[in-house]
Amino acid sequence: MARAIVLRLLTMAPKTRAQLSEALRKRDVPEAAADAVLDRFSELGLINDEAFAEAWVDSRHHGRGLAKRALAAELRYRGVDNDTVKEAVERLDSDQEAETARRLVDRKLASTRSLDPQTRTRRLAGMLARKGYSSGLAYRVIREALDEEGIELEGDGFP
Repeated sequence: MARAIVLRLLTMAPKTRAQLSEALRKRDVPEAAADAVLDRFSELGLINDEAFAEAWVDSRHHGRGLAKRALAAELRYRGVDNDTVKEAVERLDSDQEAETARRLVDRKLASTRSLDPQTRTRRLAGMLARKGYSSGLAYRVIREALDEEGIELEGDGFP
């Protein structure tokens, strides 16, 4: 029964060992049977948290523009251990993260043109914060984007 549950879950989408273990526990599969099935599937390479984490980081960073902090939180929520999380998110360098933040700001900039600079800054910063970007990086990217439009922000911090 445990094998059938795990196979069905893995055919829908990749899962971490922790997610599969939790699914088996919810279905009242005895712990010994669950561990045996999960160990065997891990030996066969069907369960691989490292590969899951790498694919997750690539997909969510490029597809949704998430920063390292948000990616790490999502992986931890899915039961990936801290060492694996750290290794997966460290594959993104700071230049790559800054470039993604710039693309996100550029995409949203046009829809905020009718607003005053402080409101634009606040909305853009909020969008980047929800995606896990630090306030320092967010402000730098927003300032650069608004400077390109000829808009100068007042002060050194967020309005």
